[in-house]
Amino acid sequence: MKTVRRLYFYAVVLISVEVVLWGLINLLRSITDETIGGAADALAQAMALVLVGVPIFLFHWLWVQRSSAREEEERTASLRAVFFYALLVGTLIPVVQNLLALINRIFIDAVKLDASRAILGGSQTWSDNLIAILMNGVVAAYFWDVLRREWKSLPGKENFADVRRLYRYIWVLYGLSMTVFGAQQTLRFLFYVPSDFTPSDLTGNIGREILVNGIALLVIGTPIWIYSWRIVQDSLNETAEQDSNLRLGILYLLALGGVITVLTTAAIVVDILLRKLLGAELSTTDFIHQLGDAISIGVPLGAIWAYYGHWLNRHIETIADPVRQAGMKRVYFYLLSALGLGGAFIGIASLIKFIIDLTTGGSLTLDDALRSNLTGALSLVAAWLPLWVLTWRPMQASAFAANDAGDHARRSIVRKAYLYLALFAGVIGGMIAAVALVFELLQAVLKGSTESTFVATILNDLQLLVLFVILLVYHLTTLRRDGQFTADTLARKQSEFKVLVADSGDGFGESVKTEIGRLAPGVPVTVASKMPDIEGAMQFNAMVMSGSLAVEAPDWSRSFSGSRIIIPDVTKDLIWAGGVGTQATHQAAQIVRQLAEGQELRKQTGINSGWMLMIYIAAALFGLEILSVIVGLVFAAFIH
Repeated sequence: MKTVRRLYFYAVVLISVEVVLWGLINLLRSITDETIGGAADALAQAMALVLVGVPIFLFHWLWVQRSSAREEEERTASLRAVFFYALLVGTLIPVVQNLLALINRIFIDAVKLDASRAILGGSQTWSDNLIAILMNGVVAAYFWDVLRREWKSLPGKENFADVRRLYRYIWVLYGLSMTVFGAQQTLRFLFYVPSDFTPSDLTGNIGREILVNGIALLVIGTPIWIYSWRIVQDSLNETAEQDSNLRLGILYLLALGGVITVLTTAAIVVDILLRKLLGAELSTTDFIHQLGDAISIGVPLGAIWAYYGHWLNRHIETIADPVRQAGMKRVYFYLLSALGLGGAFIGIASLIKFIIDLTTGGSLTLDDALRSNLTGALSLVAAWLPLWVLTWRPMQASAFAANDAGDHARRSIVRKAYLYLALFAGVIGGMIAAVALVFELLQAVLKGSTESTFVATILNDLQLLVLFVILLVYHLTTLRRDGQFTADTLARKQSEFKVLVADSGDGFGESVKTEIGRLAPGVPVTVASKMPDIEGAMQFNAMVMSGSLAVEAPDWSRSFSGSRIIIPDVTKDLIWAGGVGTQATHQAAQIVRQLAEGQELRKQTGINSGWMLMIYIAAALFGLEILSVIVGLVFAAFIH
């Protein structure tokens, strides 16, 4: 109930703050507006927002403040932290946006261009922007001061620290997006400048606003990105920040987003160059502009890839556990390998399709359609095949290593997911190609005639079927080889791991032995009806005993060098907080198997707060939105 009540009050406060804030902004704007038309409506609307919003805000805000002052749970709640930082984002981003609009129009006016060409706020006035900046700044300052005082008195700072971390990365992504877009606009402008360019050409020429808008974005976005990233970097002296999954996710997002965009633009550049070399009707101006569109996106995203790829590697290298460190690298390499394989597959299929269309078309000359197919296929292969080779080969080498690292690599869930995804693509794609092929053949038999493209269609369906079969067979062979390597390794490890089960009666020893034999059949298990002496126990790698026996065990058992696995049991005057019986026996057998196979034992922990789960989901959605904007820039540059 408290959570629902808390959600209600903070949601109302957040909404009412925005209502009052923008009511005041509109009120001040209507006062300074020099136009008469619509002034009464605007004034009435602004006053209504203020008059209704203020009492609602005051009532709910004073309630949450009194509640947080009385109860520690309210003061340290994750939702309270979400409220403060969401409010700061909701007020400071409008400050930045209005500052950008103001600076953008100043630059536009300086080069004597029409204000409508500004990327933001072309229809606004300087008073509109200054009022919004001032009012949002005042509200942000008030709640920032409240938040600052909250931090000093918080008994537990974990919830607030988690939300603050997300808040900082939001500003990193926000500033970085403006910086990248500004750099893209600036670079794109360079390819529109004629060879006889003079400064006077800036005045009134189509496309010159691209440079001005780009510079405005750089002037505002770059300092925000540098400052917020510096804060993030300076916070790494805290263990919680170093181990943050959010930081790792952001680094993955930026590095992968950079490499995807760079390789996509590289394929586009290769396609443009090949079309020009093969005689496509492309004027020099169009050729330069198309290259410029691709390069203007590829260069800044290439810098992002290099920079954040470096920090991703640095972050992974700080992980002390070599198994976990290798696992993080696998995630990155397998994602790139999947992208490279998909792009290379499409490119090879398109190249074979070109050869089929060329040889079955009755003419060996290249028309525009065939030329476009050829250059598109070659560009895909040139961009994505090297990526697959460079990422897949080291993963194969690590998986076939005859050591513990190779065993972990083969059993990695990331590797298995990659292989089964490839199998899935091979089966489904092959099924679709086979259906298309059989359909064409049956249609020809039933109709008794064929169309002029029958041979080309059959050959294209057949080549797709063959490619999908090759994809399926290759990865199925790899999966089987992994399984054979893993089975041999696990059998060897289990045979070398000896377990002693101290029988406490009532069939305890046999039940444990049976369960271990089911989960780890290669592990030698010895059941003893009484505790052995120290010399006899030291030949075993692990000891399993009931909880009641462990309580009364001799002192030497506490210095046993192997692993001691305790199974809770029901005994008079001995109460266990955990589970007992068959479930506990099963868990003990699983622990034996993990120890025998050299797996790392980790405590099972849950999410401390449902709100933190929502926060991380929001962070992922925000990151995906940024990535979609980046990818959208790639394609939008070539559509117009």
